[in-house]
Amino acid sequence: MFVRSSFEPLIQHLAQRQVTVITGMRRVGKSTAVQYLLEQVKHSNKLYFDCERVEIRLMLRRPDYESIAEELQLMGLNFSKPCVIALDEIQLVENLPSFIKYMYDAYGVKFIVTGSSSYYMKNRFSESLAGRKKIFEMYPLSFKEFLHFKKKAIREPEKYAWQLYNKAWHNRCKKLYEEYIEFGGFPEVVLQQKKADKEDLLRDIINSYVELDVKLLSDYSASEELYKLVKLLAARAGNKIDYSKLSSVAGINRQKIASYIQLLEYTYLIYLVKPFTKNIDKEISQQPKLYFADTGILNSLAGSQISGGQLFENCIAAQLKALGDLQYYQKKTGQEIDFIFNSKMAVEVKETAIKQDKQVLQQRASSIGFKKQTLISRFVPHGGFEDFVWGGNIF
Repeated sequence: MFVRSSFEPLIQHLAQRQVTVITGMRRVGKSTAVQYLLEQVKHSNKLYFDCERVEIRLMLRRPDYESIAEELQLMGLNFSKPCVIALDEIQLVENLPSFIKYMYDAYGVKFIVTGSSSYYMKNRFSESLAGRKKIFEMYPLSFKEFLHFKKKAIREPEKYAWQLYNKAWHNRCKKLYEEYIEFGGFPEVVLQQKKADKEDLLRDIINSYVELDVKLLSDYSASEELYKLVKLLAARAGNKIDYSKLSSVAGINRQKIASYIQLLEYTYLIYLVKPFTKNIDKEISQQPKLYFADTGILNSLAGSQISGGQLFENCIAAQLKALGDLQYYQKKTGQEIDFIFNSKMAVEVKETAIKQDKQVLQQRASSIGFKKQTLISRFVPHGGFEDFVWGGNIF
């Protein structure tokens, strides 16, 4: 089992009485994280349940919580001692948070739970367990984790994070980073050796997402309609959302499109990047930009409909989103800065950065009071310009 960087804060929280909540897109590695945490529990007074199994859902849906507790005891759980229960994909069982609350309060059970919907985990789940849980979000692999999964022995990769272009590091990792851009960071996909197997697995992840997560988490039964919209959105990755245009092209009601997009964001398929402004009215009036959480998924959905620049910008958006808050900046004149990172740094993304790009970024960033600026490039420009951060350094 590969130990991810996200496991460390989870291990630290394992000793806390609060419910440990892990959320993120399907097949991003939540179940692996749960199994790893259970291995760290030194005693044997623990149980694991996969809520995708129908018999588990039937047991946990019972209204009499004491009868469930009795069955857990028959399975070997001893409530008179410290005990741990792990529940995978809890959004599949209605009213499960109230059962967790009951067992937490009545028996002091330590719960580790996972779910694929941020809306469910942060709202319905939070309402039931206010003050009793901590939420951890999992993302596809960072490039640093990607290198680890590929078993590339690179000493102290951390020292290259966010550093300016380094020829040796770039030459060592450029082919791997191109693979990362094309196929993304889903652990199962990364571990596949053949290109065809990666492509098949990405299609399977998309299909399982639409057929399982979306249908179970919403009232939408028209999966074909949603899939059509997702394909349209993939071709528009990195652009502002034009609901009217999408409605016209897709033949779907504008309000329904807005609801679909909200659902896609809640289930971690996409990110909406809002504008940076100190005027709340302008923030509300300006449309957000849309990015996909994983470039492998995006590439599989969009194919030749998107440019290499779009794919690279989306990759950087996902890399940055996993590290902090993301916004974009645009003037009425159309001049823009690709990203504002953590409200402190102006970030411009270019496939092949040149000196002029750096000068323009400095000028635009200074005009809105940003001293920190980072120019990120996918390829190394000709002419000796090296005042940029290579995309493989963002982790």
